Amino acid sequence: MPVDRSNLLPPAIFGGLIAIGLIGSGIAIGGGVINAQVGNRQVTVRGVAERNVVADLAVLTINFSQSGDDLDAVTGKIDGDLLKVQQFLKAQGYPEDALTNGRLSVTDNKANAYQPAGDVLHYTATNSVTIRTRDVARVAQTQRSLDQLVRQDVLIGFADPVYVYTKLNEVRPSMIAEATASARSGAEQFAKDSGAPLGPIRQATQGSFEILAREDIDNESTSLDKRVRVVATVTYQLK
Repeated sequence: MPVDRSNLLPPAIFGGLIAIGLIGSGIAIGGGVINAQVGNRQVTVRGVAERNVVADLAVLTINFSQSGDDLDAVTGKIDGDLLKVQQFLKAQGYPEDALTNGRLSVTDNKANAYQPAGDVLHYTATNSVTIRTRDVARVAQTQRSLDQLVRQDVLIGFADPVYVYTKLNEVRPSMIAEATASARSGAEQFAKDSGAPLGPIRQATQGSFEILAREDIDNESTSLDKRVRVVATVTYQLK
């Protein structure tokens, strides 16, 4: 059956109307605007606030071990190592309440069915001491000085300190205000460009606070210098 084309728009005009419709929806607009609907008289924008901070709590666990065929000798050595580690940390200036001793653990290596064949020392004893302090600079220095324990025949497993930022509640209010101001700035620019005056807030949501390493190539937990980030998404009425 022939198609009646009298009511069909020419392709060029039809394509032009599609383009106008996409521009009007404003779904993908830069500068922080994530959704702008002039027809619905609203604009949704995202504001970001970031702040550089320094960790205020450090945790460092020093693990050490001894192996041998005589259980009494092995446990005697590990007890001696514990004393050496405690004396080392005392010399580093840590108070007793900053230190927590771990638990002695002994492994019977020959009881392990998956142990490779060949000569293997019968027992391995391990223990640890954990430092927990707000003197983060001291912990960084201690980590650089652990070779002193190695020279005392303490077989330690080197580990990085974990650095924590605990003052998030102190910066939260001001950062939320900064993120909201950033969002409003984007909305005002869109309103100016579109010729539609900006009205009141219709809806606002705050994303989770993120604590990141200051440099993207670093690990957040072991980075002393950190970056706090929050995103606010706000919908404004257009007058």
